[in-house]
Amino acid sequence: MSDGFRPHVGVILGSGLGAVAAAVEHPRTTGYAELPGFPRPTVEGHAGQVVQGQIGGVPVAILQGRAHLYEGGPIDELREPVRWLRRAGAEILVQTNAAGSLRAEVGPGSLMAITDHINLTGTNVLIGPNDDRIGPRFPSMGRAYDPELLDELRAAAAQTGVALAEGVYTGWSGPAFETAAEIRAIRILGGDAVGMSTVHETLVARHCGLRVAAISVITNLAEGMSEVPLSHEQTLADAARAAEALVRLLVAFIPRLAAR
Repeated sequence: MSDGFRPHVGVILGSGLGAVAAAVEHPRTTGYAELPGFPRPTVEGHAGQVVQGQIGGVPVAILQGRAHLYEGGPIDELREPVRWLRRAGAEILVQTNAAGSLRAEVGPGSLMAITDHINLTGTNVLIGPNDDRIGPRFPSMGRAYDPELLDELRAAAAQTGVALAEGVYTGWSGPAFETAAEIRAIRILGGDAVGMSTVHETLVARHCGLRVAAISVITNLAEGMSEVPLSHEQTLADAARAAEALVRLLVAFIPRLAAR
């Protein structure tokens, strides 16, 4: 895509959260198949397309769908979409995901701003030869989730009346959900939510200089906390239920990033 459009903000949408793209003004859509190195999503709830336009006057590129480690594809498919955003001119990455909650008071349908993460996926997507033109060999993760952007997210939540919890996201490789014992271990480590994405894109984003904000849509209580069996169908249903609040939050949040 070489028409000169330069997004200021890139947004990655998690499972079942494609409704956010409907908020884009003057949208133009490009399928991932037209973009070299992009994944071909194999998971329901991931459309596999980029929607470019504006939200509140801010140029955005919305990525509907992401690759996951459990899909078994090339690692570059987790890296390339984020690096493409950076090459296109983006300075900020806003991530969304569907996640399970380890806190009973933050139940299905809730939104949680990510303040930090724990990577329990068993790998780091920056492993391998480093391209110094993209980023440093040893990137700092001290400000993985940008504090100033988090302040703007809090302000947008207050502006819209959207309840927004905060916590630490734990990345899990999947595709199996966690056991109850694993959830107890994650709680001891300090995790507040768990999911199968996001940590890798944050690593890539910080490596190439993108600032990151992230929101988990809580779709279930984690294993051992509820009698409801975990399933991807439940994830999609509860993500759709929370999508309206997420759209309102992002439509208020993204315009606040114009000068950031």
